Amino acid sequence: MNQISLYHRELLNDHYHPKVAAYYFKQWDSYHMPFHTHEEVEIMYVIDGKCTVETEEETISMKKGDFILLDSDVPHRLMIEKHSPCRMLNVEFSFCKKEGSFPSIKELAAENKDLTQFLLHKQSYAILKDSNDIYHTLKNLVLELDKKESGRNMMVQLYLGQLLNQVARMVMEEREKNSDHQQANVYVKKTIEYLHHNYDCDIQVKDVSQAVCLHPGYLHRIFKKQTGYTIMEYLTSLRMEKAKMLLADTDIPVIEISYYIGINSRQYFSLLFKRHTSMTPGEYRKSVDHDIVKFSR
Repeated sequence: MNQISLYHRELLNDHYHPKVAAYYFKQWDSYHMPFHTHEEVEIMYVIDGKCTVETEEETISMKKGDFILLDSDVPHRLMIEKHSPCRMLNVEFSFCKKEGSFPSIKELAAENKDLTQFLLHKQSYAILKDSNDIYHTLKNLVLELDKKESGRNMMVQLYLGQLLNQVARMVMEEREKNSDHQQANVYVKKTIEYLHHNYDCDIQVKDVSQAVCLHPGYLHRIFKKQTGYTIMEYLTSLRMEKAKMLLADTDIPVIEISYYIGINSRQYFSLLFKRHTSMTPGEYRKSVDHDIVKFSR
């Protein structure tokens, strides 16, 4: 079957085998490939060194252990700079009607939900970091392709099936991770909005978690991971910035400022403020007033 995408529904509706069209195991010392497309799906794996792969969408820097899966008919080019050699293993494959007893892609997908989901969601290319599984499978595949024994086809199909399953698992794990990250961003954004709207209230972590409908422990972890601060550290920093603004731009008595930012103890407010600014609230107001006088002169 010519020029069929890896994500063509025909692969799940009928019985096809992947078929290797080309492969190489090579070190490039300096090379600038022109943009091109081909009918085959391609895996480009960096064994050592570094290279750049360009598509119409982005420029991708790759190093040892990185690999890219390119769907058929995707414009791309490989670039390796002078004096910066790169050793690569590439495999290009297409699809043909099932022959023999080895399971087809459809049959493999029926036993592997990751492979099914992977094949159902088209993407022009996927960039992944290997944990050595892919490299070993690719290397065994190439070694098998180099053999001339009659049993070669079965082993080639075995390694190709294994390769598709491994890539599918990695892609789905990456999608799940990205989905989790995006969802975490939503919760962190909601938390920050809540803090900015309610910093002048008496807030505890449990209040925030209830507002964003998330378990306090989980919210604490994702907030710290995303911002570098705990929720209470962020709230305290926000309150200190609001206090600085009130001290600089209003005539509110210093002893009342703490109540405007949700801190019910003047002593605790003064302690926090000095910790953040190295000045007491009174000293800060005097320093701001002094700067205004100097500027006006």
